[in-house]
Amino acid sequence: MAVLAAIKSVLAGNKYPVSLHEPVFSGREWQLVKDCLDSGYVSSVGEYVDIFERQLADYLGATHVIAVVNGTAALHVSLLIAGVRPDDEVIVPTLTFVATANAVSYCGAIPHFVDSEQRTLGLDPEKLGQYLGDILREVDGQWVNRNTGRRVAAIVPVHIFGHPVDMDALADIAGKYSLPIIEDAAESLGSRYKNRMVGTLSSIAAISFNGNKTITTGGGGAIVTNDKSLAARARHMTTTARVPHPWEIMHDEVGFNYRMPNINAALGCAQLEQLDVFIKQKRDLANRYKQELLGIAGVKWFEEPEFACSNYWLNAMLLQDPVLENRDDLLEVLNNEKILARPAWNLLHTLTMYRECPHMDLSVAENLAQRLICLPSSAFLSKTDGYA
Repeated sequence: MAVLAAIKSVLAGNKYPVSLHEPVFSGREWQLVKDCLDSGYVSSVGEYVDIFERQLADYLGATHVIAVVNGTAALHVSLLIAGVRPDDEVIVPTLTFVATANAVSYCGAIPHFVDSEQRTLGLDPEKLGQYLGDILREVDGQWVNRNTGRRVAAIVPVHIFGHPVDMDALADIAGKYSLPIIEDAAESLGSRYKNRMVGTLSSIAAISFNGNKTITTGGGGAIVTNDKSLAARARHMTTTARVPHPWEIMHDEVGFNYRMPNINAALGCAQLEQLDVFIKQKRDLANRYKQELLGIAGVKWFEEPEFACSNYWLNAMLLQDPVLENRDDLLEVLNNEKILARPAWNLLHTLTMYRECPHMDLSVAENLAQRLICLPSSAFLSKTDGYA
């Protein structure tokens, strides 16, 4: 099988089984985590949280970063501070990880699923603009879904596999209806859109540092914003809404125990020092896949859109006839060979808890989901000596 041979050629010299994505600990991780342990400050109080937030803000060119326990928590609070309320609808792509819709549900709101576009895998601004023009009506200065009577409160684009959505086109649509954009940048740290850092392309963004992301804090995430008031609100809500006081323990609303522990931030500081190296390695790996798969019938390599420089968090190929009909057979062959390839996520509108949610025509996302196979994408795989 030509596809298998090409993928094996890329992965030659690496240890099997080859996972979809693993972290790389080749910097100062042991040193900084040990320093954290020696200090005794392993929870949410400690200098590494502040250092990590400051260094991440500098890397992104952002004003404020609030480090939290995971990317879902970051997105949850981002939605709340953007004004999402119970019974609102929030625009999200159906082709994304379930956490995007779950965060909407945590707010008591309803995900409203929209389609993707072929060139980015993410939300399609042009198709969305046409759709919103059909379903929205203005009521007392707010935009309401004429079919459900609910307010549409926000748009959450997701930069799928690290590939940026066309954010300028989306901003035009959002501006027309005065809808805030909350970037789900969970997968895209280090990616650029028109030479601007992903995660800084809207008023609020959420990033993930899960163990399978480009850099990891074990678990962890971050809220990114340039708005001082939004940052203060996010920091307050993620710290159990505790009112600052020298000794009295007072809380002024229902908050969340979402702050990142110091020990996780120490790991993140060491990882962040290596981020540019990891991205270069991942882009090199993507190029090797591209070259090896070039010319194989029935396979199209997914490349970053022309306006982007992607971190290639996950490498993906799109199957075409005649290989398309045998997607699951190919996945089985790869996994039997201990190459742990995966399909895309099940589309969110097909999941039991979200089947009754509103949605537009989702034909492109449905087509993409049938054709996508994600290939091993760890940064170290670009090295011929594997884990070295």
